[in-house]
Amino acid sequence: MYLPNHFAEERVDVLHRLIEAHPLGTLVTLGPDGPDANHLPFEISPDPAPFGTLRGHVARANPVWRTAAPGAPALVVFHGPGAYVSPSLYPSKREDARLVPTWNYVVVHAHGSLRAIEDSAWLHAFVERLTRRHEASRHQPWKVTDAPENFIESMLRGIVGLELPIARLLGKWKLSQNRSSADRLGAEAGLRREGGATGKALADWMRDAAEE
Repeated sequence: MYLPNHFAEERVDVLHRLIEAHPLGTLVTLGPDGPDANHLPFEISPDPAPFGTLRGHVARANPVWRTAAPGAPALVVFHGPGAYVSPSLYPSKREDARLVPTWNYVVVHAHGSLRAIEDSAWLHAFVERLTRRHEASRHQPWKVTDAPENFIESMLRGIVGLELPIARLLGKWKLSQNRSSADRLGAEAGLRREGGATGKALADWMRDAAEE
């Protein structure tokens, strides 16, 4: 990933928070037919330091857990909000027309080696954790124990766990840091005004980055 210094985010806790907020990652591996991408929800654990571990699961029928060679490099990409930024949002446009559009976004790249896990106890505990997390905001959260035990056991036999200890963790916060303060504020205000829900979410990231 091309990563100019002014867009680099290196704080591990900040990168982990993006993964927690946007857990659907794109797992990129190299298989016998070339690069392959799978889109999976992941859990992030802070251990081991400094970068932690990603955990997820796939259907047993998905060949990625067999074709991704143990120890081979893998990459998981997590996307936060992103939006088009028009030059018209910059106050400096009134003085200098030499401006072009851009796209602001936040992403995290996690590099490591993938490991497949078929242990039923590991899978059961992982599915319970994942369910508790994503059901927590519901008025009546669904629990794994709401389904018959033999049904859950049969479902677990149909999945394989994935674990990726993170060897390298990169964050790119492209939030107009290369523009003047006035232009950044203009872009933020314009995204709130014109960008819908995604634009407003991105504007919040821009505000927070400017305050840090």
